[in-house]
Amino acid sequence: MSSRRDFMGMALGGFTALGGIGALYAMKRSWDPLPSVKAAGFTTVDLASAVENELVVEKWRGKPIFILKKPKDAESNDRDLIVEGERFHMSIGLCTHLGCIPAYKADDKKFFCACHGGEFDTSGINLPNLPPPSPLEIPPFKIDGTKLVLGEAGPEYKKMLDAGLTV
Repeated sequence: MSSRRDFMGMALGGFTALGGIGALYAMKRSWDPLPSVKAAGFTTVDLASAVENELVVEKWRGKPIFILKKPKDAESNDRDLIVEGERFHMSIGLCTHLGCIPAYKADDKKFFCACHGGEFDTSGINLPNLPPPSPLEIPPFKIDGTKLVLGEAGPEYKKMLDAGLTV
């Protein structure tokens, strides 16, 4: 009788241990970020094919990213990205006033937010006496040849951060 009782106790203990291991594995998997979330951390954009004064909109972490190869006659700014001798504007495409998505007016060379009449120049700087309280935000980036890697803070971004040109 005791051997049968011992067997039942050991079988119950074994099944309990297996169930505990399975539960721990399931908990660990639920804590890990999804592959789609990991992939959303970095976005790479090749700037080699960019066209002057034509806005490109990419998506990074669910936000629109504006990339504009600046026209030759546009004013130079410390917020400009220099890639292969060309100047680019890059920012999160959300107005700093109400979070609207401004439109780029290529003829006027301005970003215009129709919700409240706010305007930004080709460097993403808010024009004076209009609603946006601050320039368009610049996300963390790294320049790798002609590629722009969003989500990684490279030396160019750190330099802008230290100069107070972005948040």
